[in-house]
Amino acid sequence: MSKFFEFLNSSVGRKWLMALTGLFLCLFVVVHMSGNLQLFKNDQGKAFNQYAVFMTTFPPIKVVSYVNYFFILLHAANGFYLVLRNRKARPVKYEGKKAGGETSWSSKNMGLLGSILLVFIVIHMGHFWREFHFTSMPVKQYVTDMTTDSLVDVKAFPVEEFKKPIHLTSQQYEIIIVKDLYAEVESAFKNPLYVAFYVIAMIALSYHLAHGFQSAFQTMGIRRKNYEKIIKSIGTIFFAIIIPALFAAMPLYFLFIKH
Repeated sequence: MSKFFEFLNSSVGRKWLMALTGLFLCLFVVVHMSGNLQLFKNDQGKAFNQYAVFMTTFPPIKVVSYVNYFFILLHAANGFYLVLRNRKARPVKYEGKKAGGETSWSSKNMGLLGSILLVFIVIHMGHFWREFHFTSMPVKQYVTDMTTDSLVDVKAFPVEEFKKPIHLTSQQYEIIIVKDLYAEVESAFKNPLYVAFYVIAMIALSYHLAHGFQSAFQTMGIRRKNYEKIIKSIGTIFFAIIIPALFAAMPLYFLFIKH
């Protein structure tokens, strides 16, 4: 066990730790993005609110969530340590260099990009995660006609009477009563300053993932010629463009399109 911790504290071990936690967080980003796409549904927040309940009440997901929080802190702390150590010890950074020998801008600024993202995560969780768990958030009731799969009634529910999510079904109707996180998101994304901050954070995420995803495979020795084009394409097209663009589209949608 002592040898294991010695390895983790070594230069190679810390690079592997950075790579593994980074890839896990990439997976989390994909899952989080797919769930947040429910915001675009024209159902007055029903699908998104149900998704929020599932993510906070289903036991296996709750366990994974706390593991994810730990990995965010571990990834950030290890990243800052590597940046500081590399500045003091030598100019060769863990992120590596491009094929042509030139270090990319994102590679040289991973510490800055990571700092922006960490600040964003703290503010974002403080605004939504904390309020969802620890404040008296507005509550909404959805009544769906099961025969037509259409909403027939949506109304606010008294907050003081709400204790836990309610899901009732009959042969004709489905009644769901949940915390209205959708309303909180809509309200936050009507604030131009918050939207601007959100979009800037997504630009930082784009650069961070553009380099970090490929660097993780390079650290683990997987980025060989046979796989390099595939890894680079996934890292650039999917993680550096599609994922951040979809995240950024959410606040822009509420600010400029949804009324």
